Amino acid sequence: MDSLFAGSHPIVPIMIFGSFALVGSLAIMFGLGRKITLIKEREKSRREIAAYVAEGSMTPEDAERLLNSMNPKQDPSSRC
Repeated sequence: MDSLFAGSHPIVPIMIFGSFALVGSLAIMFGLGRKITLIKEREKSRREIAAYVAEGSMTPEDAERLLNSMNPKQDPSSRC
């Protein structure tokens, strides 16, 4: 019995590699979509905090603490 990967059926390897490429492309697209959504939500939160400070219902110090807690990797006091 001939193998499916033999020269008589060249479409099978193309289908296999094509399906891997499709799955990989979808994973990349969904990952980028998730990252874009997270960035947009973070910026929305920053604008809302700035609005609270501008209207006087929050102190700038409280706003700074909130903003620093949103990004613990960028907080200089959390470095070891």
